[in-house]
Amino acid sequence: MAAISTAACAVIVAQSSSSTRFAPALSAVAGSALTLASAARAPACRASRAALQPVGNQRRWKSQATSQPIPSNTTRSSSTATAPTPVSTGSSPLTSPHLDHSFVGMTGGEIVHDMLRRLGVRTVFGYPGGAILPVYDAIYESPHFQFVLPRHEQGGGHMAEGYARATGEVGVVLVTSGPGATNVVTAMQDALSDGTPMVVLCGQVPTTAVGTDAFQEADVVGISRSCTKWNVMVKDISELPRRINEAFYIATQGRPGPVLVDLPKDVTAATLTKPIAGGIDVAIPQIRPLTPAPQHSPAFAAVVERSVNLINNAKRPVIYAGQGILSSPDGPKLLKEFAERANIPVTTTLQGLGGFDEMHPLSLHMLGMHGAAYANLAMQTADLIIALGARFDDRVTGNLKKFAPAGKAAAKEGRGGIIHFEIMPKNINKVVIATEAIEGDVVTNLGIVLPLLKRSERTEWFQTIAEWKSKYPFFYEKSKEGAALKPQEVLEELERQTRDIKEKVIISTGVGQHQMWAAQFLRWRQPRSWISSGGLGTMGYGLPAAIGAKVACPDKIVIDVDGDASFCMTGMELMTARQYNIGVKVLLLNNDFQGMVKQWQDLFYKQRYSGTQMTNPDFVKFAESMGCKGIRVSKIEDLPAAIAEFLATNEPVVLDAVVEKDEHVVPMVPAGKALHEMELGAFLKLDEPRLGEMMGPA
Repeated sequence: MAAISTAACAVIVAQSSSSTRFAPALSAVAGSALTLASAARAPACRASRAALQPVGNQRRWKSQATSQPIPSNTTRSSSTATAPTPVSTGSSPLTSPHLDHSFVGMTGGEIVHDMLRRLGVRTVFGYPGGAILPVYDAIYESPHFQFVLPRHEQGGGHMAEGYARATGEVGVVLVTSGPGATNVVTAMQDALSDGTPMVVLCGQVPTTAVGTDAFQEADVVGISRSCTKWNVMVKDISELPRRINEAFYIATQGRPGPVLVDLPKDVTAATLTKPIAGGIDVAIPQIRPLTPAPQHSPAFAAVVERSVNLINNAKRPVIYAGQGILSSPDGPKLLKEFAERANIPVTTTLQGLGGFDEMHPLSLHMLGMHGAAYANLAMQTADLIIALGARFDDRVTGNLKKFAPAGKAAAKEGRGGIIHFEIMPKNINKVVIATEAIEGDVVTNLGIVLPLLKRSERTEWFQTIAEWKSKYPFFYEKSKEGAALKPQEVLEELERQTRDIKEKVIISTGVGQHQMWAAQFLRWRQPRSWISSGGLGTMGYGLPAAIGAKVACPDKIVIDVDGDASFCMTGMELMTARQYNIGVKVLLLNNDFQGMVKQWQDLFYKQRYSGTQMTNPDFVKFAESMGCKGIRVSKIEDLPAAIAEFLATNEPVVLDAVVEKDEHVVPMVPAGKALHEMELGAFLKLDEPRLGEMMGPA
């Protein structure tokens, strides 16, 4: 076999059942349907689900978790998914295909409900309106799933994201036409950026009115084309089962993401009078299916052999793990085994937090713009970077020309570089050139590589890392008694009081300084315990995402660590939490500013605070006005008791922590700078005389 140049990427598609975890299984003939694979759901959330039960004239959240039976005709796929079997048409090519009568007599709305039931959907988040009423009428008092009404469709979209991130299941949103659909655009783009599986079902004006500028008409398919993996308008009632099945399949295959199905009102209001063809497949012209190379093929064996040789012989390797490692419950287990067997330190992306136990001696914590200094230094001096389910985005690489100089030098000499495990072909060589790339499900491919790894002590490498950890920790100056609280102190106290119950805690965040401090000062030890907006950076994400996570995992403690500016964007969703008695907790780091923007104005705009100062409500009264509990803390001596009360509260609660206004998030890699050119703040300075030598030839 001809040698493949290390300067180019040797792309091998590894055959992976996990990369098609949700094989299309809708056979209208047998009444079976594609369902969410149990392997993709967080184990801690699997055992129980709470149910919304009518209380008076509304549904409320039951505090006791109840087991919700799966419909008898719904099956759960195993870890080995298979492609759908075409319906046999007999020996004669003229034989008519089997016709499915199971939907005959149903309205379009009832077909939507039945498909959600068949697909194993447990929760729907949505806001009704005229164009979608046939579907809402069909799901009225449905025993098959629970319904949560947000106060704004964007909030409903983020709730669906939080639900999906906590479980691995598809988040489902049901909204009306026009503004109902456009209000979910931000959530769809957020889900696309972060690889979150979501299906949005939206109403539309009748097909006869499309294009007439009818009331609440919007070209939702056109609007959402760039922020979904796929979208479609259903133009005939007979298409509904196939289109909904396609939506769930596409949302979950490959890198997960959002899909939108546009439902004209005359389609959902109509009644199906004729049977439809059985054996519905999901072959979609817009998507070219990948044909995996057999794992026993010579090409696959060659790339594995080359990759393993690089790993086993590397002197200063680093594992760089992203959210892809969380795609299966086996991912974090295999990552731990990989790191321990090969004796390689591990750093994670922001969205990979929880994929590797940060208390493990091999942990380097998070890397990037506000990542650990020692993680950034390790990436710059590593002779081999092993990227597992991670993109090389700008928040990780810093200045691309100066990124990973030691790895680039090692690649030229054939002794290192970058090995990229990636499920999406477009992400390979998109930002950095990989020396070797294994395309496919990262968890499956880790299992293939693991038995071939050899342990190397790498004593000098670990001594260097230990020195960096000692010299450059996450650091801030403690506040004095009676002085304003430091936001880092609040999070350290939360960490102290939840240290022994990590398996019971899920943290969501908004976007800003508080998000970075939460990533830095809380220790991430469990998969799917971190839910935050990474790629899009959506302020207002934290509270609705926490509500979605709590709905999914009612037995967990779900805390939204938020900033005052971010919280104010969707704070009205506290009413949703109160209506359904969803016991989310909001820890508000309140500095009366848009903190991260202010930090940039401090550093680069001579403290000209243009448009960043907030006039906030009294957040305690704000919470109380919505029927929730409010607590305030502003002094260090009162902090432990306030956090304890906050954690002990079983109803929706807001803890307003009034914090120092001028605190900065450090480390910080300024725009245009390399990872090793990070700012460490007023109290630490980077002093590494050997750094230049280490970033050269290893």
